Amino acid sequence: MDKEFLEQGLNHNRRKFLSRLSLGVGSVALGSLLIPDLFSGKKEAEESLMRALPHFAPKAKRIIYLFQNGAPSQLETFDYKPQLIKSFGQELPDSIRMGQRLTGMTAGQDSFPLVGSYFEFNQYGQSRAWISSLFPHLSAVVDDLCIVKSMHTEAINHDPALTFFQTGAQVGNRPSMGSWLSYGLGSENENLPAFCVLLSRGKGNGQGVYSKLWSSGFLDARHQGVQFSNSEDPVLYLSDAEGVDKNQRRRMLDQLAAMNELSYQEFNDPQITTKVQQYEMAFRMQTAVPEITDVSKEPDAVVKLYGPDCLVPGTYAANCLLARKLSENGVRFVQLYHQGWDTHDNLPNQMIGQAKDVDQASAALITDLKQRGLLDETLVIWGGEFGRTNYCQGKIAPENYGRDHHPRAFSIFMAGGGVKSGMVYGETDDFGYNIQENPVHVHDFQATVMHLMGIDHEKLIYKHLGRRYRLTDVHGKVVNDLIA
Repeated sequence: MDKEFLEQGLNHNRRKFLSRLSLGVGSVALGSLLIPDLFSGKKEAEESLMRALPHFAPKAKRIIYLFQNGAPSQLETFDYKPQLIKSFGQELPDSIRMGQRLTGMTAGQDSFPLVGSYFEFNQYGQSRAWISSLFPHLSAVVDDLCIVKSMHTEAINHDPALTFFQTGAQVGNRPSMGSWLSYGLGSENENLPAFCVLLSRGKGNGQGVYSKLWSSGFLDARHQGVQFSNSEDPVLYLSDAEGVDKNQRRRMLDQLAAMNELSYQEFNDPQITTKVQQYEMAFRMQTAVPEITDVSKEPDAVVKLYGPDCLVPGTYAANCLLARKLSENGVRFVQLYHQGWDTHDNLPNQMIGQAKDVDQASAALITDLKQRGLLDETLVIWGGEFGRTNYCQGKIAPENYGRDHHPRAFSIFMAGGGVKSGMVYGETDDFGYNIQENPVHVHDFQATVMHLMGIDHEKLIYKHLGRRYRLTDVHGKVVNDLIA
């Protein structure tokens, strides 16, 4: 590379940085801290200043979202319905169903026999919350949980329902929640992305997860989630090629940045600066990621807390431990997807396996964060895309039954991060079919999560193709009853 050409490119960078003095001391300080911003244009900097985030003092700094993909049954987890047990085999009353739509898997059934949970429920903690016997470890931390039993959604099939929770829309090409938070708040650690994704697979029937769920949509590509794998390279293509050392890599990136800066000056294409930012992030991650993903130095007490599976890469327990490590190192949003909750048949056996996968590690994550003084500033979310029907799908037996999709009412829980602890919110009818008290729509949930992060969900917007978009679309209200 010609030395004169390189100096020309670097001078362009210096001129651009100095020109930013007109934007004020705050912008210059931001530019000095966030190296990638040195390559962005004035328009982007002004938009960042206009967002003025956070809008108010946040309750939480980070989020760990434990998404149970496939929709765990609320009737076998947190919504205890003794009436269903008494009504075993009886027909679902028309007055309860009220003609509500069904999926194609049960729409042709001649009858809808009610079936209660195969598993026992007990009350735990000072909150006296009902929890299934499947979750002994979560039962032990129940007073740290905020259980919402009145969630409801619009989608009745997995893909649109999952996409709706993650992006605020049932169709693709919308930014995910993690991308919105990356766009609005950025990362606390310049050596790590703001948004990371971890995948695991359970023992039950699985539903697919797709990269559109952690896509940045129409936002800048640097806001998309970075997926970690359970291979020798936790982030694919991050390692240097054979025969290339770190100093060579640094020189190559400097030369590439100089050429890209000249190209940006000529074409003013923001994708050029995005590529430079991603190259720089990858370079910094080469040092940070191996250290964070190394669990060999975790104390025996931590391994015992999460269980032995936490040492097996790609398991739910290992991902929960990694989520804690990423979060405490400043990653803004860590998204886990655990597949296997699609219980259309053989529900009791499948639920036993799934619960065993997630119970100890989920409770351990909450306990671990609390012991480290991080739970108050870290919001933990646990739940799926919708619930399960109170009637049986297919053949019915007390120990062998299935449940279809049910978007009308289901349960999730949250912990830490500014939500009330030891709380049960909302209530369904005696049959667990319809919500009776305090309904919480998906958009309400999203608005509340954003509020906990210090964001007014109506103000974090992005103009695309002539329309102003936001995570909650044109809906959603903050559920203040859930906020401590």
